[in-house]
Amino acid sequence: MFRKMGMEPKDFRPYREVVPRHILEGLDGVLNTLKAERIVHVNSTPMGGGVAEILRSLLPLSKGLGIDTDWFVITPPESFFKVTKKIHNLMQGAEGELTRNEEDEYFSYGGTLGDFDVSTIEADVVFLHDPQLLPLMQVLPKKNRPMVVWVCHIDLSKPNVKMLRKLIPYISLADKLVFSLQQYVPSGLAEESVNIIPPAIDPLSDKNRYMDLQQARDVVASMGVDVERPFITQVSRFDPWKDPRGVVDVYRIAKRAIPELQLAYLGASHATDDPEGASIYADLVQYIANDRDVHLYTEEHISIEMVDTVVNAFQKASPVILQKSLREGFGLTITEAMWKQTPVIGSNVGGITIQIVDGETGFLVANKSQCAKRAVELLASLDKRIVMGEKAKESVRQKFLLPRFLRDYIKVGLQ
Repeated sequence: MFRKMGMEPKDFRPYREVVPRHILEGLDGVLNTLKAERIVHVNSTPMGGGVAEILRSLLPLSKGLGIDTDWFVITPPESFFKVTKKIHNLMQGAEGELTRNEEDEYFSYGGTLGDFDVSTIEADVVFLHDPQLLPLMQVLPKKNRPMVVWVCHIDLSKPNVKMLRKLIPYISLADKLVFSLQQYVPSGLAEESVNIIPPAIDPLSDKNRYMDLQQARDVVASMGVDVERPFITQVSRFDPWKDPRGVVDVYRIAKRAIPELQLAYLGASHATDDPEGASIYADLVQYIANDRDVHLYTEEHISIEMVDTVVNAFQKASPVILQKSLREGFGLTITEAMWKQTPVIGSNVGGITIQIVDGETGFLVANKSQCAKRAVELLASLDKRIVMGEKAKESVRQKFLLPRFLRDYIKVGLQ
């Protein structure tokens, strides 16, 4: 029921040319006090979405620094992921509750995990990521067990109370807890166990490494977008919390002022733990009503091998990036675009608010009309886009690059 992910150590030296000195000094300091001998991370999917992306960069870098690190991915039936996606939605505030069968599917999975040889993941510290892994709390050894850290990557600012009450007993079994923002921390948890760690991007990954603007424009043009005309882009799963219909509405409002405007929506995540994507994409296809200036991209349009290159190109070449989320745990696609000096217009929710300084490193908006107005404003001024983009990149360099994230993780679980 687990799959061990292969990882090669990653050389840390190139990061020293990118990351601010004070972060490097802090990382060196905590490494010098490292006590843990073996670290294990467990999550629900090897690719697609922010968690897998973080682990794909973070863990090889950990190994490159000499930390004995392993990564396991659960391999449950598809029915389990249908339930956990519902739990994800409920935890972010959706109405409803689990049926008895859904509860059995979710919580009994912990018993199935018990068939797995726990000794295979013996470690000093085990990081379990998001609600999919909470059933594992039932089968961790009660004696001589490793430190268990549960990491929550989703927005719990307005959770479904019934669902939260069912999960709190499992969350409380963890020795330490990690949330992206203080406002996501449910009441009733031991304060000393809570740690606030915003996520970060890998500046040297294929998705985030430097790409020449002309190369980026060539890639975008090959995907069917007319780069000689203005276009706006959102990079997000086809997920209700990303408000895909709202993105189309913003484009339609802005198009009244800029008739030649185009919209690109990149939803190709190749995630195995998100069964909703296909139906939301189908709904969006109907919603755009054969508008040839709206370009939707799924896994069928972008292969696994090309996803990073295509996303990099769109985030570099797009005059404006949108993140029209209704809830957002953090939003790594925002960080990625800011790193490429592209202005981002984001909803004034969740983790977006700690990334964008309104009017300086991007724009925060409360509704579709505000979003469209800001898009038109930015599309009309190259100078404004350049200044805002430069400030955005420096903000990411100071706050949201991978070595800072690794430093904070070490502080939580490895000392």
